[in-house]
Amino acid sequence: MSNLRVAMVVPTYNGGDIWKKSAASIRNYFSGDILVIDSGSKDDTVSIANEMGFSVLGINSRDFNHGGTRNLGLRQLASSGDIVFFMTQDAILNDAESIENMIAMFDADDQLAAIYGRQIPHDDANVIARHARNFNYSDRSYVVSKESGKPLGIKAVFMSNSFSAYRVAIFEKLGGFAENTILCEDMLFAANALSAGYKVGYAANAVAKHSHNYTAVDEFSRYFDIGVFHQEQSWIRRDFGRAGGEGKKFILSEMRFVLKRQPLYLIQAFINNGAKFLGYQLGKRYKRLPLSLSKKFSMHKKYWK
Repeated sequence: MSNLRVAMVVPTYNGGDIWKKSAASIRNYFSGDILVIDSGSKDDTVSIANEMGFSVLGINSRDFNHGGTRNLGLRQLASSGDIVFFMTQDAILNDAESIENMIAMFDADDQLAAIYGRQIPHDDANVIARHARNFNYSDRSYVVSKESGKPLGIKAVFMSNSFSAYRVAIFEKLGGFAENTILCEDMLFAANALSAGYKVGYAANAVAKHSHNYTAVDEFSRYFDIGVFHQEQSWIRRDFGRAGGEGKKFILSEMRFVLKRQPLYLIQAFINNGAKFLGYQLGKRYKRLPLSLSKKFSMHKKYWK
């Protein structure tokens, strides 16, 4: 039995039906303090949280920030948790063992700063979304330092706050999440942690359902923002390397996966990948674009002021 105290933060906004399932899974499988930070939901998101017995902190939607809102949550819970978990409102915990397995990894290594869990597709995921989860979330757990993670390249700093956990003492020592990034505050923290001599990990035996059936327009906007992030945090690619051919591997794997299951989706997959590439390249060059165009292209429009 671990002596580590755990708590959880879940940012919400108009969570809808999927939040009902997510909240129920958290209530059933997580035994620590749970804080919901709601950005002014107009539906029953807050009432569901109250019914589940979660603490709720309301903020103005204008004040939501991927890093800042999560920092706020962790500060609220720092006194009640040695480890703070983060989930999104559309992620559904698979079982109680998932939480226990992540805690066990922290128990085994006091230099471990953060862990992310395995994400499997939702029941309604299309074949493209199913492949993305199967490809990006393997069945092998790992813990890496900056040195041991070199073979992974930039994948060494991957982290996902859809289902993740952080050691509070190290999190606070490193200053928490950056509050001025368009997205990928989790990845930036992982890069900072590795650079400071700590470790990050992946728990393949900690599982949550989480996926999106993105359209080509969605993919374009999402990858535009990823390109912006990589331009602004170019030191990460410089220090940790690039993906090392992962893009080509992904496309070939996706083609095989889709052809075997639903070949009619192959055209959609091709269009989506083109949208990703174009969005990413434009995002890396956002400084050459008018502000109005960057805002139009972006998925996170509030970032552009």
